Amino acid sequence: MFRLILIALCLIASPVAAAAQAFVSDRISVETRGRGPDVILVPGLASTPAVWRRTAEALDDRHRVHLVSIKGFGTLPAGANADGPVVGPLADELRRFIAQERLGRPAVIGHSMGGLVALRAAADAGRLGGAGPGRIMVVDASPFFPALIHHGATVGDVEPVARLAYSAVLFLGAEAVADQGSILGGRLAPQAEAVFSTLGWQGGDRGVIAQALYEVMTLDLRHRLSEVQAPVTVVYGWSRNPDAARGRLDPLFRAAYASLPSGARFERIEGAEHMVMIDQPNRFLAAVRRFLA
Repeated sequence: MFRLILIALCLIASPVAAAAQAFVSDRISVETRGRGPDVILVPGLASTPAVWRRTAEALDDRHRVHLVSIKGFGTLPAGANADGPVVGPLADELRRFIAQERLGRPAVIGHSMGGLVALRAAADAGRLGGAGPGRIMVVDASPFFPALIHHGATVGDVEPVARLAYSAVLFLGAEAVADQGSILGGRLAPQAEAVFSTLGWQGGDRGVIAQALYEVMTLDLRHRLSEVQAPVTVVYGWSRNPDAARGRLDPLFRAAYASLPSGARFERIEGAEHMVMIDQPNRFLAAVRRFLA
């Protein structure tokens, strides 16, 4: 009997048994590498963990890095992301991953739409309790993206543009979206061009990308920032040229995050556009190290 008990205990502790407890999701997959304090990297719209390659390589000698893949982006099948909303359920899965893996209060770095996912996860943790990010870095992300194009933009203003973008991606493919801003006409055309020209597509399922793009354009989390208890650092591309779009972002970002209970820390990365970690990798890594210090 004693021997049987020992065998049972060995099986419980074996890699096979451990694998059975691995995190499984129909919306995300997670690759973990390195050892140390936990850092979760969440890609943006139609992006894959490839955008974080250099960042992960620089961190995994002293951190345990969790690279999130969003199903429906890149080559992954859409899974549950094929139906209904995307950002909210992704935030739920991020929190579930943190809880199941017992990460405590990990650092979460989210680019673009990934920043929205991180903010939503933190707001839900603040409202509902339980697992959530311990601190957040949002990379070129706003709780309401159109407000970075025009401070007075509303969901009602951009919703027609978002519906057109949704249809364009769904029926024509993501590559068609780059042309939509120029054909819309009227006062919303500059907004559409500014959004569409900065996405940096890596492809994926049309339905998932279309829905995610619609949510990126219409989701307004500014009213939920008061629920975010985790410290927030905002990193964004910037230009010294005051006439350039990137040269006018400072007050827009600060206004977007004004309702955070503890405020936000802002880091502008000169010479970067939307893909900050690729456009200026060394400056971005310096900002990440300050964030994690």
